[in-house]
Amino acid sequence: MPTLRELRLTVDDAVTLSPLTAEDAPALVEAAADPQLRRWLPLPSPYTLDTALDWCTSTTRSLRESGQSLIMAVRHDGRFGGSIEVKRIDWRAMTCELTYWTSAPLRGRSIMPTVVTRLSRWLIDDEQFQRVELRVSPDNHASVRVAEKAGFTLEGTARNAGFTDAGRVDLAIYSLIPADRDSPIQDPVSGLLS
Repeated sequence: MPTLRELRLTVDDAVTLSPLTAEDAPALVEAAADPQLRRWLPLPSPYTLDTALDWCTSTTRSLRESGQSLIMAVRHDGRFGGSIEVKRIDWRAMTCELTYWTSAPLRGRSIMPTVVTRLSRWLIDDEQFQRVELRVSPDNHASVRVAEKAGFTLEGTARNAGFTDAGRVDLAIYSLIPADRDSPIQDPVSGLLS
């Protein structure tokens, strides 16, 4: 089975992507207790330090080595501030899905759109993926803004396709393909092209 290599990516002067480590576990436990994050993610409850340590040191490594996933920490000025995952990888079709979240102190700072842009472009340009998807609840307005700012195209809605702690949700399906790579990205707020 092919795999994505262990990766360290520079996003900008302050933001990097790198593997999770045992040192990230306490910050992960703190983030998992945030009601805003739990609203959209089906996380174990309670989310213990042992759960976080296993995730950071064993589970993420096993998923990468099996070719199923690549999970990375989003770091701002070297500190853990969220996570992004490449998952649902179809190596034959060269397609995948990205999922992401930002810890409360970093929300609203336009960090995740730049992270999603950087990682999706790496997948398409360097790893030759032909399709990168995002699946987000249409009611999760922050994630919808991330998809739009990162230049993804809304394709439609998969009804009742996701679940959270609160129950079933629809999922808006966004995609980015190689043909989109050279298209200018339109800022959804100002309408200007970049």
